[in-house]
Amino acid sequence: MKHVLATTLALAAALAAGTVSAKTAPAPKPMVERTGAPTGVIASTALVPVGAKILYLSGSTASPVDPAKPDEFGDTATQTKSILTKMKASLEAMGWSMGDIVKMNVFLVGTPETGGKMDAAGMNGVFKTFFGTPEQPGKPTRSTVQVAALGRPTTLVEIEAIAAKAP
Repeated sequence: MKHVLATTLALAAALAAGTVSAKTAPAPKPMVERTGAPTGVIASTALVPVGAKILYLSGSTASPVDPAKPDEFGDTATQTKSILTKMKASLEAMGWSMGDIVKMNVFLVGTPETGGKMDAAGMNGVFKTFFGTPEQPGKPTRSTVQVAALGRPTTLVEIEAIAAKAP
C-alpha cells in the first residue's frame, strides 16, 4: 500500500511539474502595437494601451552647425540630424528612448535647391537612421507637411513628438 501511495504521489508530482512547465508565460506583447509596411519609413498606426505614460516633446529646431555662425543651420538633412540627435539625448536623459516615440509632426520649408518644395528625401534619409533600424526597430506614425516659413529665415525643419511607455 505504501508503495502504491508513493508511486501515485510521485506520478502526480511529475504530472504537475509537466503541466507547470508546459504553461510557460507567452512572450510579452510590445507596449505599443504598431502596424505598417515592413519596408515603410513610418508606422501606419500605433495603439497605446490605457495606463501608458505619455510624454509630449515640443517642437524643436536645429542647433547652429558652427556656434560661431549662429544663423547657419545647414540643409534639411543636416537640420533633421541635429533635431533628432537633440531629441534622442533629451529622451535618454529622462529614461526614455527614440523607440518610445509613437507620433511625430515634421514641418519642412521649401528650398531653392528643390524648386521651392520641401526636401522630404533629405529628411527621410536621416530619419531612417534613427527609426526602423536593427538597433531601434520602432517606427512612429508621422505627418510631414510643407510650411511657408519657420521661426528664423534659415530654419528649414521643426519636429514635435509624442512618446508612450509602460508606467
